Amino acid sequence: MKVSRGTRLLLTGLVLVIIDQIIKILVKTDMTIGEHFSVIGNWFQIYFIENEGMAFGMKFGGQVGKLLLSVFRIVLFCALVFWIRRLLKKPDTPTGVVVGLTLITAGALGNIIDCLFYGVLFGESTYTTVAQFLPEGGGYAPFFFGKVVDMFYFPLIDTTFPEWLPLVGGHPFRFFAPVFNFADSCVTCGAIYLIFFQWKYFSRAEK
Repeated sequence: MKVSRGTRLLLTGLVLVIIDQIIKILVKTDMTIGEHFSVIGNWFQIYFIENEGMAFGMKFGGQVGKLLLSVFRIVLFCALVFWIRRLLKKPDTPTGVVVGLTLITAGALGNIIDCLFYGVLFGESTYTTVAQFLPEGGGYAPFFFGKVVDMFYFPLIDTTFPEWLPLVGGHPFRFFAPVFNFADSCVTCGAIYLIFFQWKYFSRAEK
């Protein structure tokens, strides 16, 4: 039986979301905030932090901003799903275009799950305690206000400026300091792939 392109994309997206959630749950239920260990030397580490929902650890406007960000993510996810379905109905749509959009959509859904459900399902992660799944006293935040779990850290350059340098002397310098997760990687890789390898399709579509 031949599997349709839409089914293959759906399965791909589901696999990506499952991988993202497995990594996050393992980190959240086994590590304390700030705990870290090296995977490959010092330049690839698993470093557990949580953020309010934006990519690469950025924050946005407190509780109201958190709610607006969650709503925006859901709207964006729905728009992407609708767009992919429309593109699949066109036989001339390159597979690479819908694959790139599927990566972005899967990444968005992975972080949406954190925002919507993690506050209800898990206890608080702290610098001294590991979060419990379905704790007796309830979760650490209401529905829609969960924090996104981040863990991938690549301090490719981690050094301190020499003391003799003006202004920056003695200050630490890290190249690519953000901590991010698998879902962020999906969004970034999907976007970069579309920009560099599928720009001709979008240019044609504009014309």
